Order: sequence, then structure tokens, then C-alpha cells
Amino acid sequence: MTSKVFLVMTVYNRQNYLPQALNSILSQTYPYWQLTIWDDGSIDDSPAIARKYAQQDPRIKFIAAPHTGRQHALRSAIASSPNYDYLAWVDSDDYIAPETLAKTVAVLDQHPQAGMVYTNHWIVDEQGKILGLGARCQIPYSPNRLLIDFMTFHFRLIRREIYDLVGGIDLEFPQAQDYDICLKISEVTTIAHLQQPLYYYRTHPETISLAQRSKQVERSSAAIRNALVRRGLADRYRLNILEGDRFQIVRCESTPPNAD
Repeated sequence: MTSKVFLVMTVYNRQNYLPQALNSILSQTYPYWQLTIWDDGSIDDSPAIARKYAQQDPRIKFIAAPHTGRQHALRSAIASSPNYDYLAWVDSDDYIAPETLAKTVAVLDQHPQAGMVYTNHWIVDEQGKILGLGARCQIPYSPNRLLIDFMTFHFRLIRREIYDLVGGIDLEFPQAQDYDICLKISEVTTIAHLQQPLYYYRTHPETISLAQRSKQVERSSAAIRNALVRRGLADRYRLNILEGDRFQIVRCESTPPNAD
């Protein structure tokens, strides 16, 4: 049976970037996808842009909803999906390379033990100029290293049954829902790394405000502490937040060196 992909794009006031994001999906060399655009109460021209694309391609569905925040919008959009094999989301201010779906689908098709595959990503500016490879791409993946470094950043393609197994998007993590679900996925399945930059992550003034960054660190640390509990490590290790919003996990002083 041909594998199919369900894509989700949540939108909130992204009229300047939405056309490029949607065009990148329409340009995919892999044709067996469906996209739901979930507008989270935008007050700019984003809904009109999204409707236009939905009218032009039957694979695109547009849903307008009241503003509830990205994590609620993302969970609701995924819940509305048909029963496809693979699931992914693309941020409405970013975009993907034409071969992104073809190459990530191939990885999961060829490696049934892997529940998720992620790619490298480019950092681009407001105009889409490439600024360089994302620093996270240089960090080798392991379930333990994921506890302090979110290297499974973009693009991610997830088996639908794995998404359901870990409970989906957790509404307790509004600033760190992607990190939280990746930690959970790493605990139940193998994660593959496709070392090609196939995602374009855009930086612009609205990406993360200083206030949001503080909340993001707080919720990320909560996600890590929850992961330590799930992995049975909370009584032996503790989390430290270092300068520069970096994380460190250290052995508790009362833990003998040979306790592992």
C-alpha cells in the first residue's frame, strides 16, 4: 500500500510568510499528502491566503478557528486528520525543500523499526536568505543527549501510531510541545537522522520574544524533569539550568558512582 502523509500547518498572523510555506508543500516531489491549514484566529490576510490555496488543490483543507494558541491549534488539527501512515507539521513562517517528503518517507518505509525521522535544517532570514546550517544539526542524536539538547528540531516525520502511543501534543507545554513529544517518542521507538538540510527555519522579530523565551526555558526544563521521572532517573540525577539557557544533568550527591 502506498504510504501517505498528513501535514498540519497552524497559522496565526503570518500573511508575509504563508505563501512561501504553502508553495513549498505544493512543490513536493512526493504527491501522496494531505494538508490541513488550521487558522488560529488570525486578524490579518492569512485566512484569505489559505482559502485561496485550498480552493486550488483538493489535497488542502482549510479550517478557521478562534484563537487558542499554537499547542491547542496543533492538537486539534492533528485530531481532525484522516488515518494516514505518517504525520508532520510545518510552521507557517518556514518552508521545506521539494524532496523533503520523498526522502523522509523513504527512510520510514525502509526502516520499519524507526518511529520518527528528522532532518537537518537551514537558518534563513526574513527574506529567505540562507544564514547557515542550524547549530543543532551538529549534535549527534541519542535518547540521553536529547535530555539536554533538542537536536530533533526540523523536519520531523512521525508514524501516526507512535504519535498516538505517546499521547500526542501535551497541552501542558505551550512553549515546548515539540521538545516534549520528541522526548516521549525517544522513549518508545528508534529515531532516525537524515543528515540533509531539508527544512528552512526562518528567524524574524516575531519568532520568540524575550518573554516567550523565558517561558520556553521553564517549560523545556519541566519536559526534561518529566522525562527523568518516566525513565526512572529522577532519584539519581537532577537538572541544572546554565547561563545561556543551556541545560545540564548531574548526578545527585547522594547517588553512589556505580548506581547505574
